[in-house]
Amino acid sequence: MSTAHILVVDDEPDIRSLVREILEDEGFEVSVAENAEQARQSRRTRRPDLVLLDIWMPDTDGISLLKEWSLGNNLDIPVIMISGHGTVETAVEATRLGAYDFIEKPLSLAKLLLTVQRALETASLKRENIGLRKRVHTAGTTIGHSTALATLRDQIDRIAGLKTPVLITGESGSGKEVMARYLHNHSSRRDGPFVNVNVAGLARENPDIELFGSEDGGNVYFGSIEQAYGGTLFLKDIADLDPSVQARLLSALENQAFLRVNGREPVAADVRIVAASRHDLQEAIRHGRFRDDLYYHLNVVPLRVPSLCEHADDVPELLEHYVEFFASQEGLPRRQFSPSAQKRLRAYEWPGNVRELKNLVQRLLILGSGDGIEVTEVNAALGTSAATAPDAAPGYELPLREARERFEKAYLEYQLRTEGGSVSKVASRIGMERTHLYRKLRALGIDPKLSKLTKQ
Repeated sequence: MSTAHILVVDDEPDIRSLVREILEDEGFEVSVAENAEQARQSRRTRRPDLVLLDIWMPDTDGISLLKEWSLGNNLDIPVIMISGHGTVETAVEATRLGAYDFIEKPLSLAKLLLTVQRALETASLKRENIGLRKRVHTAGTTIGHSTALATLRDQIDRIAGLKTPVLITGESGSGKEVMARYLHNHSSRRDGPFVNVNVAGLARENPDIELFGSEDGGNVYFGSIEQAYGGTLFLKDIADLDPSVQARLLSALENQAFLRVNGREPVAADVRIVAASRHDLQEAIRHGRFRDDLYYHLNVVPLRVPSLCEHADDVPELLEHYVEFFASQEGLPRRQFSPSAQKRLRAYEWPGNVRELKNLVQRLLILGSGDGIEVTEVNAALGTSAATAPDAAPGYELPLREARERFEKAYLEYQLRTEGGSVSKVASRIGMERTHLYRKLRALGIDPKLSKLTKQ
């Protein structure tokens, strides 16, 4: 179980001691600092999950320290300000700089504990929301009861309690991130963060900063390894990792510590690495693109996610799952696949795996009509997708902007037909401001009046 780490910064020894004792009794891990310099050093040594920061201190006051930490939007942890001489202006300034809350002395321990708990919960929800924005849908559970998936789940259950790195391989779109989350959720680190890093998307100029963080004077940027402290770091497309970063990652894994970019002192790395790749890493090693020593370190426990055609018996359950998902999350109509349509899709080769199935379901719900989905409609949809990339939805061969506009146009035309051309009803249904929706319709060349004639 992951324990939140709280940094208490206060120049009064009695208060530091009391707050530390109370928080430790509640199961938190606590560090203390009596001034700003000690606080900087403690934060540099290990990223706290929350800071209790006194305003009046002998060297640098708490507001100045908060301002220093919030430069460049680097205040990625909740800060609760405490003071015995607070003013409205001070509280407003602290809030403007990003403080979560403001508590006056003498401290009410009940209020302090409640505020701490709420701040930590808010930070956790914020991390989850960021993760949701980064992916369309990735559940922490697996869908299907085939022998192939049952075997894989059994393997994961047996290794979940270990601390060793895990390497997940499988075709593009097969569900490697789903399995990584399943592993995290069934491990002893389940209460810690799950941090997802798309290696291919790391900045080309400084690819190591996002992973290892950096230091610039008194400012510290916490990288993904520190953000995942006590939890799991999922490295997607590990084969795309820059060779220089591969060496730093190997050193961090071997030593359980690392240096930030421009850092002066090592930082503890209490994190489980789960790496994933759709490429043959041994071939990458032969061509000099991937370090063999890093491969052997990651490949202690290998897992292979089967392609969808290897567990085609799960197709009906996956179809039902994604119909329910798009109906509940995006307001699309619930449609049922007929037995003949399900049989056709079980026999399909699924070159794009689960991702292709998901995109197919979304397309059929958006563009189709009626309560049922028959095999003729499925065949037409598969014929359309055959002209596109194998693991993608129609339009992936287009530039991003054109593909997005094509999808938005089809989606909004469907919503207008459903609501009889009522822009206000569509705006409410899809959660968009009406004036913004009007602008979007004009930009896409959609006339709402025409939809009144074709209401389904």
